[in-house]
Amino acid sequence: MSTPFYVSPQQAMADRAEYARKGIARGRSVVVLQYTDGVVFVAENPSRALHKVSEIYDRIAFAAVGKYNEFENLRIGGVRYADLRGYTYDREDVTARGLANVYAQTLGTIFSSAAEKPYEVELIVAEVGSAPEEDQIYRLPHDGSIVDEHGSVAVGGNADQISSYLDQRHRDGMTLSEALKLAVESLSRDTNGGERRLTAEQLEVATLDRTRPQQRKFKRILGRQLSRLLEEGEGAGAEQPAAGEDAGAADEAGAKAVKGSKGAKGAKDAEESGDTGAKGSEGKGGTAADGPEGEPLL
Repeated sequence: MSTPFYVSPQQAMADRAEYARKGIARGRSVVVLQYTDGVVFVAENPSRALHKVSEIYDRIAFAAVGKYNEFENLRIGGVRYADLRGYTYDREDVTARGLANVYAQTLGTIFSSAAEKPYEVELIVAEVGSAPEEDQIYRLPHDGSIVDEHGSVAVGGNADQISSYLDQRHRDGMTLSEALKLAVESLSRDTNGGERRLTAEQLEVATLDRTRPQQRKFKRILGRQLSRLLEEGEGAGAEQPAAGEDAGAADEAGAKAVKGSKGAKGAKDAEESGDTGAKGSEGKGGTAADGPEGEPLL
């Protein structure tokens, strides 16, 4: 009878963690941001049928990356837990903290069990409060630990780089269009430092909006509304360069007018130079609107 190969518990746990991390790294990232009226979820997901962001209960939503069948099982279990607890006790007793604890126990048990492979998933559970300081965001890695997040959080393949980008640029009191613009910019950055353009068809966006009058605060943002919000974010980013170009054109026109007024023909030359300055201003404005400088940075 052969002796079984021995593996230390520390090495076994490290191997299982590495296996789960590699599976999660292959998934497209999800970003969650707080804004002035609630919490926005933005995921790179071209599928319209397989959702990475879903509603759990009145004020609670769920986002995940990794294997779809595994986090879908967790989502269904979370919905059943929330419905049962809300029916047995009170709807106010269903909280993101309680749901995160349930998920942590489930993931921790699966991760430490040698009988099955660990789940290749990473979860975010968020709850919107009546005020921004009451919002709750929890991140749950594959091993069942719980991380309490504030402001912004990212999970998925490029989470470290995205989180660093968000930490430097996220601020309190952002509007929905500003938060959406920042989320799309962070998702557009690849590991090599380059950028790519993400369209509305490639994004899955949802919010927990505290200003909604109904009890259920979850809302998906689709179609024309999503396109309009993306355009508003792009327009806000393009306003500052456009103003600078207009100022430069005005300075150039003024300089030409002064130079023309010093010529031998006096007022006539000044008038002609003023016309030249106006034409230059028009040309400069056209370049800013149509050329590379006028294009939004995504």
